[in-house]
Amino acid sequence: MKEAREKFNISASTCTRYWREAKKQAAEGKTMQVINRRKDRPCSKRVHLDLTLLKSLHYTKRGSIRTLAVGLSCTKSTVGRWVKSGLIRSHTSAIRPDLTGPNKLLRMRFTLEALELDRILKTIKFKDMHNTIHIDEKWFYITKGMHRFYLAPGEDEPHRSCQNKKFISKIMFMCAVTRPLFGRNGEVLFGGKIGIFPFIERVPAKRSSKNRRAGTIETKPIESITKEVTKDYIINKIIPAIMPKWPEGASKQIFIQQDNAKPHIKGDDLDFIAAANQNGFNIKLVQQPLNSPDTNVNDLGWFRAIQSLQGCMIEIMKFNGHNKYKIPHMGKGALRRLDQLPQNLEVPMELVVACIAYLEAQGYNEGIERIVQDLGLEPTVQGATSVHLLGI
Repeated sequence: MKEAREKFNISASTCTRYWREAKKQAAEGKTMQVINRRKDRPCSKRVHLDLTLLKSLHYTKRGSIRTLAVGLSCTKSTVGRWVKSGLIRSHTSAIRPDLTGPNKLLRMRFTLEALELDRILKTIKFKDMHNTIHIDEKWFYITKGMHRFYLAPGEDEPHRSCQNKKFISKIMFMCAVTRPLFGRNGEVLFGGKIGIFPFIERVPAKRSSKNRRAGTIETKPIESITKEVTKDYIINKIIPAIMPKWPEGASKQIFIQQDNAKPHIKGDDLDFIAAANQNGFNIKLVQQPLNSPDTNVNDLGWFRAIQSLQGCMIEIMKFNGHNKYKIPHMGKGALRRLDQLPQNLEVPMELVVACIAYLEAQGYNEGIERIVQDLGLEPTVQGATSVHLLGI
């Protein structure tokens, strides 16, 4: 048996099975004939990804594994295997505001105005933004159509109802935040949370119902957010919330940054100026660039915001004001654990020079001279766009 296994290169069980089959055939008087019953099945060829074909498919034909499999003429499991192995990467595309030429130039100037010169280190960094308060509004639905809960065994399921689930009530909130302030030992001196204010009104019920009588005071969302409404909230809610919470010893020269929504008031509103210049405060309204939610920390997500905001501004300068870039990730958690997280990001001198030169080449000179002076820059040649840092 051992010699047979070695000669025919088969296993012991296969050899034993052949031997038993031969003895059985001999006992029945048949001619001994041992046949391999395993069928020869041709192995399927492994399908390889055609990157050229993948790139030639329109984006609308790459929205799901099913449509992509049809476009590549293969099975869904094959496409899934390619995605899992990293040959095809999944990407979620978020739509961004459409920028005009003037929008891009204004974004670049806005970014340059956020820089300052470190006269000790002779470098250009972003301002600390401790006196900039970001405000923004957002709609929130009172509840969701479907909501998941985790219950104990035998516990009753919560009952939720509304008059029409296709038209769930929603409320707009105005949020106001600024940069937190920490002490030398890391203690929080000021959390940076000014407040979040719902756009609601308390009105008496007009008619009686099974739920309440006529005249009962009800809380209802303000459906139409007009300029008068936002003006009332800034003057009577935002400013009164800033003054008592503002840390002692901090500069009372404060800037409230808002977007360019139509209901927003301008900084020259007389009622706002009167309310903003009390108790030693000098509060001003600042308009962020048009179509630029990436310059407001409320749109970026506050808890990863200030360094991310500065990183976005660097990308704005790199892309000449365009928003075709990925929000940079600098690994803030790891840097914070190593105590290496910079408070303000440094901007390369070459990038600042290139931005100023680009704006001048586009004929955009509004405020550029003041920016050059504030950053300690001066033209090397009269009328030229190249600049250098004084003292270097």
